[in-house]
Amino acid sequence: MTLSDLAFEHAPVGLCMLENRIISGCNREFAHIFGGQMSDFQGVPFAHFYASMEDYEKIGARGLAQMRKTGRYADERVMRRRSGELFWCRVRGQSLTPEDPFRQGIWSLSDLSEDRPIVQLSQREREVAILTCRGMTSKEIGKELELSYRTIELHRARLLEKFQARKLAELVAKLSGMPL
Repeated sequence: MTLSDLAFEHAPVGLCMLENRIISGCNREFAHIFGGQMSDFQGVPFAHFYASMEDYEKIGARGLAQMRKTGRYADERVMRRRSGELFWCRVRGQSLTPEDPFRQGIWSLSDLSEDRPIVQLSQREREVAILTCRGMTSKEIGKELELSYRTIELHRARLLEKFQARKLAELVAKLSGMPL
């Protein structure tokens, strides 16, 4: 086994190679995070590990747009283990084929569940939470999601309640797993 093969297999973060959003290989930490052996993931569509098909489509569209510009994409999102358990995950990707970003890429994934527990959120609340953590205002989020800023404010109010936060800054801290 070459040094680069050893580094890939034993890296302290989950790594996977995707070809057209299908797993072509992964390392031990990826298998550990998602619950299985490395061989269990070969040829499996990455869609299986998203919280919902809607997440898969929306995050995929957002990621593709970003990767067409820079060749890279990163976010934090809720993902699904093989057992069905949902957890927060930090995801970073690099396209190896800039002319067709999803044809081949390498992705790193980190389990954030120890720092960020799952709170039951609707699809729309998850979207608002992610965009809020990116520093977007209610008006900017409304434009992105094609909703009024007042509707976004209602979603944020529900998020504040669910996360037992008094202010937006406290909500963002809780969503991002920062110590308070």
